[in-house]
Formats: sequence, C-alpha cells, structure tokens
Amino acid sequence: MPIPTDWPTTEAQALAEQERLRPLVRAQDDGTPGPLIAGVDVAYDDDHDLVVAAAVLFDRDTLDVVEEATAVGRIAFPYVPGLLAFREIPTVMAALDALPCAPGLVVCDGYGLAHPRRFGLASHLGVLTGLATIGVAKNPFTFSYEEPDARRGSASPLLADQEEVGRALRTQHGVKPVFVSVGHRTSLDNACAHTLALTPRYRLPESTRRADSLCRKALREATF
Repeated sequence: MPIPTDWPTTEAQALAEQERLRPLVRAQDDGTPGPLIAGVDVAYDDDHDLVVAAAVLFDRDTLDVVEEATAVGRIAFPYVPGLLAFREIPTVMAALDALPCAPGLVVCDGYGLAHPRRFGLASHLGVLTGLATIGVAKNPFTFSYEEPDARRGSASPLLADQEEVGRALRTQHGVKPVFVSVGHRTSLDNACAHTLALTPRYRLPESTRRADSLCRKALREATF
C-alpha cells in the first residue's frame, strides 16, 4: 500500500497537520453506534521498513468476530513521540477499507484526547474517516491519575494538570487499569462503557487482543 503523496514527511509538517485537524474533533456522542465494532492495531518491522495493520470487525453484543482484514505498507513517518499516528494511519485506513462494511465504532490501541496536543491516533483516525473512535491505552503516557478502586468498573480521572483528558479504568478486579480517552464522535462516559463491554474476561478489550494477534501473524507472513 503506497503512502499518500501529500502525507507529512517532516516533524514541522506533522505538527502543523495536527493543529489543522484538531479543531474538527467532536468529543460528544453522535448517535448510537451500530451493531458492529472494529478493533485496529499495527505491527512493525523496521529492518524491512514495513508496517502491517489489522482491523477486526465484531458483533457488539456477542463479541463474535464478523470479519478480519489486514494491510501491508511502508512506514510512513520516522519515530517521533506524539506523532506516532503519522507512521500508522495510512495502513490502518487501508485495513479498515478492506472490511466489507464500516463499523459503528473503532477501538484503537493508543490515545485520543489523552495526548500532549489533544490529538492522538484515535482522534486523528476519527477525523480522517468520520468514524466514531476511542483510544484504550496500556499506560498513562505523561499524564497523572490516582489508582481507581480495585473493583471492575472503577475509574479515576487521567489529568493534564487539572484537565481531564481521559480515565484510568479498572476492567478486571485488582488488575492494572487501562487508560481510556475520547477519539472522535463519542463521550468519555460512553468510551468507558464500550471498553467495559469489550473486556468481559481480560484487561485489554477483545478488539485490541484480536487485532494485535492478527497483525503480528500478518507481519510474520509478510517477512517470511
């Protein structure tokens, strides 16, 4: 999959693009998501300049997998903290485009508004595709939080100074929380509710677990 010809190639260009797109984020619910939810994730092989993205489509109620798709591309941008979306999004969008239908919600393994410039991958992807998106990350990035109660469903604000940019959410009793933030076209309350619905047994959402496994498998096959 080729990199778009107008894709930023320098840090200055990428920062300017984030500033241009950031005002387009809608951090509130925009209707009820349909019955299908997608999880997306990526895997890299820097030695071969490859990135593989996976998109897994789920039934929202049963969590059964409906369809899977992968895309292989060249790494679109150098590694710069806070600009990881520019490495991944072209290939992620190609994987989403390969699904037979558009999901009502996309769950990203990363950040949305919980980002230094309030425009992480989930927000970036949402604005470019128009899809509702949320970010569910494994760590709090540079933000602070107090440990939520041990019970499943407990949450505490993820803070940039006094601004709530997301929540630390306990998805399993006594297990380390995940860090949920709005991407686009959803509220933080519903982002957390969706995350809990996707974590009936494990810390990470089923969408992330399946997409992670699929993209790693596809990367092995692409470099075999």
